[in-house]
Amino acid sequence: MIENQDKINTILLISNGHGEDLNGSLIGEALLSINPNLIIDAFPLVGEGKSYLNKNINIVSPLQSMPSGGIFYLNPINLIKDLSSGLVALTIKQIITINKLKNNYDLIIAIGDIVPLFFAYLTQKKFVSFIVSTSSYYEVTLKLPFLTKLLLRSPSCHTIFTRDKYTAEDLQTQGFKKAVFAGYPIMDTLKSTGKNLELSSEIPMIALLCGSRLPEALDNLSLQLQICETLVKISHENWQFIGALVPSITDNNLKAIANNLGWQYESGVFSTKINNKNVLVKVYNDAFADILLQCNLVLGMAGTAVEQAVGLGKPVIQNSGKGPQFTYRFAEAQMRLLGSSTITIEDNDTILACEKTAYKIMEILQDKEFLAQCINNGKQRVGETGGSLNIAKQILPTLVNYQNKSYDSKDRGL
Repeated sequence: MIENQDKINTILLISNGHGEDLNGSLIGEALLSINPNLIIDAFPLVGEGKSYLNKNINIVSPLQSMPSGGIFYLNPINLIKDLSSGLVALTIKQIITINKLKNNYDLIIAIGDIVPLFFAYLTQKKFVSFIVSTSSYYEVTLKLPFLTKLLLRSPSCHTIFTRDKYTAEDLQTQGFKKAVFAGYPIMDTLKSTGKNLELSSEIPMIALLCGSRLPEALDNLSLQLQICETLVKISHENWQFIGALVPSITDNNLKAIANNLGWQYESGVFSTKINNKNVLVKVYNDAFADILLQCNLVLGMAGTAVEQAVGLGKPVIQNSGKGPQFTYRFAEAQMRLLGSSTITIEDNDTILACEKTAYKIMEILQDKEFLAQCINNGKQRVGETGGSLNIAKQILPTLVNYQNKSYDSKDRGL
């Protein structure tokens, strides 16, 4: 006799980064839309898990932000900073916590790289993996670390979801028959809120994406404002500039940037006068999707946000910054990942970097063939909407089948 037919299924989402948390929260939301009786908790390993909190998904892991924001693999100095800020102690707490909680869950979903995979394996539960942080586009053929391969080949790993079709096909040829591509959830957030950005349809709009990590994002925004200034000086044309900011950037932060650059800032608007022309840069912390959907080109110094822009078919110009995340190394890797839609301008001389970027903006917006190519490239490299629901629909049968096997084994013991 099969027992507990009406048991409420429990799922734990384990992720390690801002983009990973976002994907995890979207998958969790989609699972609940299919089956509201599910109990879904989150175990973010990096940061504060804001994406989960925004979706009202309960967080069960100990939380502590690290200086690198989890991006220490790009620079050993960032790892040293994390270690000095308590990374080892935090990891020990997380391992202790996962061992205490593991029996509360029927299925684990690991989103990210080797770290959430390892934590999923520690639970000794059935798990699915979404290796969102890697792609075959980086290296043509994906070269997974030995331990990652071992965990993905584990009998406990039921399905390997990938961020693009090319990676799934590559892993299939490498013998990972469980690899599938079902979509990329981050595209599901790009729904217009109807925000009135007060745009003129006849004037090009440039979106500024400065990233989410502070204080790095403030340095990035400062550089992007200087690019806007240079573009107006060089082109003598009319432009519209709008920045998409995270809520953690305050008015005091923005006033400090304006003062340093000789601009003015008041109530969400940077302003300056160039060649007797008033130049405005509006900034919002609640209109990300509207800004991306309506822009003609993106100045991007971010990770996930740039991927979303590319997915929408927008051309992106990247400028290498001071880090810890958005350095030239990060930007170069992102170009390999996202293809021809992304162009990186690197120059240690800020004035020259701004000039090169300004000329590139004008060149791109005149190139209709390139703009059409960006649309096709975005669909191939990032994909379209619906990924969250597609993944959720493939996960739920996994949970049911796994539990039925557990019940069957109990029955055979009666």
